[in-house]
Amino acid sequence: MTVKTRFAPSPTGYLHIGGVRTALYSWAFAKHHGGEFLLRIEDTDLERSTAESVQIILDGMKWVGLDADNEHRIVYQTQNFPRYKELIQKLLADGHAYHCYCSKEELAAMREKAEREGTATYDRRWRPEPGKTLPEIPAGREPVVRFKTPIDGVTIWNDLVKGEISIPNSALDDLIIARADGTPTYNFCVVADDFDMGITHVIRGDDHVNNTPKQINIFKALGVNPPQYAHLPMILNEQGRKISKRSGDTVAITEFDSLGILPEAMLNYLARLGWAHGDDEFFTMRQFVEWFDLKDVSSSASRMDMKKLYWINGEHIKAADNAALAELVRPRLEQQGIVPAERPALADVLALVKDRAQDLNALADECAYFYRKAVPAEADVAKHWDDEAPARMQRFAAKLEALPEGDWTAEGIHALFKPFCDEEGIKMGKLGMPLRLAVCGTAKTPSVDAVLALIGKEEVLRRMRG
Repeated sequence: MTVKTRFAPSPTGYLHIGGVRTALYSWAFAKHHGGEFLLRIEDTDLERSTAESVQIILDGMKWVGLDADNEHRIVYQTQNFPRYKELIQKLLADGHAYHCYCSKEELAAMREKAEREGTATYDRRWRPEPGKTLPEIPAGREPVVRFKTPIDGVTIWNDLVKGEISIPNSALDDLIIARADGTPTYNFCVVADDFDMGITHVIRGDDHVNNTPKQINIFKALGVNPPQYAHLPMILNEQGRKISKRSGDTVAITEFDSLGILPEAMLNYLARLGWAHGDDEFFTMRQFVEWFDLKDVSSSASRMDMKKLYWINGEHIKAADNAALAELVRPRLEQQGIVPAERPALADVLALVKDRAQDLNALADECAYFYRKAVPAEADVAKHWDDEAPARMQRFAAKLEALPEGDWTAEGIHALFKPFCDEEGIKMGKLGMPLRLAVCGTAKTPSVDAVLALIGKEEVLRRMRG
């Protein structure tokens, strides 16, 4: 059996982090077993589904790098209406579905009674049974199609995350599978698509647990073995509440790009948000696929921790290829009006500073002064720029100017420091900190000799004498 999983978002808004974690686990499970990970767009909610939301989903999946194996033949539910109609007719013909002619008023009265008595909402008045006389069909009323849910027994499945779950069939309604206008409903479409796509494992959020017994019963009515199910607990915000835009939470996956988060770091973090492999925190997606097993997924809700996310992001920045990292940092510098020159090469700058930042925006700030001197903070000037600093910087500039071009290296520059400090009768701090302010405009840089070597002799002298 080839393992097949799917990610099936509804295009009614942004792609949120819970959805991406679901997609990640589905993807990893399929890849771990040498199977297929498929994408389906559940766009049957015609009023709320938009082409813009579909594109947001596709852009989000592309950003995190979760490529579906059916990328060029994505399943859209709205394109499957003829197939849904065919299967609904089969259920009707086989006696597993029936027409219901209840009015809105009748259904409202049933709901009120069910709430009082704690029973299933629909009283099954139009459900055909041997020896039962059905009501007279109201003139001009178009019926819905209801699924004939088993009344006796229980629906049981072994959830691959939550363990065995058992739901009495008496607690289930005869759900509507086609509306009066003929359009199919969510639970039926899901079954039809999972059937046609050959899905073997459904990995989804635990807000779908109540849908699972309904879908299992429809599978059985179609004469098909249902897939195995794994329901993932939700992700809570840092306060332990449900994540929401209203609470100011960052939830859309594309927002994390603007925060300077690397996609591989985002996946690394989401992988650990409900799953563990010993004490491993930092890993690649190749390692994750190798290690991933649903038995290691927690059945408890997880909580967002932005501090942890930034730490993991910083680790991925440190491990990143400098040339690839430069392509991500360059546009962030350009947003500051800085177009990195050929010298110093941005990749070389990143090699020096990338361990000083935990996100790409902060990393761009660390690179900026290599191409444009910053305006020193008043506090730094007050602390490090005394009355002697201007003249002392000019005297040291003369030492730098005399340094042969071939010796313009971190080592060559460093060799000037001690003799100069001895001549001036000062400690290194009296040279290094003003030097940073004079050349970079900030007191916070890596080793100043390495910084000067990268910026280049001509530019360093220009800034010191400017």
